[in-house]
Amino acid sequence: MRFRLLAISGVVLSVGLAVAEPTTRNIPAPPAAVTKALPESIDDLKALQKQVREVVDKVIPCTVCLQVGGASGSGVIVSEDGLILTAGHVSGEPGRKITVILPDGRRVEGITLGRWAQIDSGMAQITTTGTWPYAELGNSKDLKAGQWCIATGHPGGFKKDRPPVVRVGRINFGNDNLVQTDCTLVGGDSGGPLFDMSGKVIGIHSRIGNPLTANIHVPADTYRDTWDQLVKSEKIGETPVWLGVKADVDAKNCKLGEITKESPAEKAGLKAGDVITRFAGKDVGSYQDMVKLLQKQKPGDEVALELKRGDETKELRLTLGKRKD
Repeated sequence: MRFRLLAISGVVLSVGLAVAEPTTRNIPAPPAAVTKALPESIDDLKALQKQVREVVDKVIPCTVCLQVGGASGSGVIVSEDGLILTAGHVSGEPGRKITVILPDGRRVEGITLGRWAQIDSGMAQITTTGTWPYAELGNSKDLKAGQWCIATGHPGGFKKDRPPVVRVGRINFGNDNLVQTDCTLVGGDSGGPLFDMSGKVIGIHSRIGNPLTANIHVPADTYRDTWDQLVKSEKIGETPVWLGVKADVDAKNCKLGEITKESPAEKAGLKAGDVITRFAGKDVGSYQDMVKLLQKQKPGDEVALELKRGDETKELRLTLGKRKD
């Protein structure tokens, strides 16, 4: 077993990096001490160290290096048949052949799948036949500021006899588009996983912050919401889709200020002043919520809308167009 010292907000833990069982499903639930912002006693510190060790032992076998062309990044295996989550700028175009390097140095073949460039999410698939260690996908919507988390990856690319590097830190904040943590990232970490203290993937490393204690990760929920499209190797949001509406800039909800003539919105009967409350089966609280859902669609898709027009609630269906400009 190899050991690495980890600095955690002034606290140093010794964590074993041993390859263990090929799934994160049997990691013990975090004890109460791990929910504290800082350890308050030696017992709290020991509890935190024990939980970090439990998580790291399970997730290291799932953390892989991806060689895509002349570049490399990181990723995490999330299914027994070898689906990998990574960053969109690591996977690049769908359909590229890649080399996946496992923590023990084995090299297997893979292929890139879909990506959402705007969010920076990407997916790949191991194509070499086998059964692979994997981590479970967690929920990012419930993350709280100050919550402990663990980042792994291959900074600088894969290095022989060096296991994936572990950084322990805390959540700074999160929303639908990003998670920010103080887990230090460097080049080569991109695409690697961010775990909660139950060993579930809550984010994927995307951008190195300035300062280094404000790094950006793609939220896990964005992968779940676009899973089918990524698996089908689609490039989400890269074909400009057209609805034909503008926001009422003074409204906090999704109130429409203008409808473009001869647009899909006008043809479906939308009017200025309408407040969209559901779009494509999802609740909408703001205009940006609607735009985010719209970006997941393609020209020609038929979507259902629910809206309020004065005291009335209406349901409409429309076929989206392709934006020319």
